[in-house]
Amino acid sequence: MLTPITLVVLAVVCRLLTPWLHGWNFVPMGALALYAGSRLPRRWAWAVPVAAMALSDFMLDYGTQRPELTRWVIYATFAATTFLGPISQRPRLRTWSLPLLSLSASTLFFVTSNLATWAEGLLYPLTLPGLAACFVAAIPFYPNTVLADLLGTAVLFGLGPWVERAFRPIHPGAAAASAELGPVDPHQAA
Repeated sequence: MLTPITLVVLAVVCRLLTPWLHGWNFVPMGALALYAGSRLPRRWAWAVPVAAMALSDFMLDYGTQRPELTRWVIYATFAATTFLGPISQRPRLRTWSLPLLSLSASTLFFVTSNLATWAEGLLYPLTLPGLAACFVAAIPFYPNTVLADLLGTAVLFGLGPWVERAFRPIHPGAAAASAELGPVDPHQAA
């Protein structure tokens, strides 16, 4: 239970700091979704990025109007990104899959969020030139998304397992029992 809560808190803090740091879209939400998908049960992994987005949106957008289609598409995009997480656990793919998965998460966010922004019809005309203008206007934000997701993926997948082991609850009874029994021989009959 500690891992999902910690991930949500980290994501909310990153999103809340973004306006003050002027690093637009420098939030590793794709990395968080990938990590949640790789470490948490599949039926709950999607809740981590959605909860992080909902909490931070509530704080960032309080009292303002934000297009609902775009919001829901972004939530669905990060929820869907969690389904890429288990790919990172495949032993044959592990070494080179993380950067590719991170780039995939960033690109998926870029494409879906801009399609939703265009489809709202509020900022761009619902024409092919309007769609092109929407994507061109978003290009300056894409490098920040990619860099944040790559950095976030490196930190979460590099330090995450170590932190999880360091803070894993130690059951006093289990530690005492293993100390009394000594080393276990797997070849002994039970």
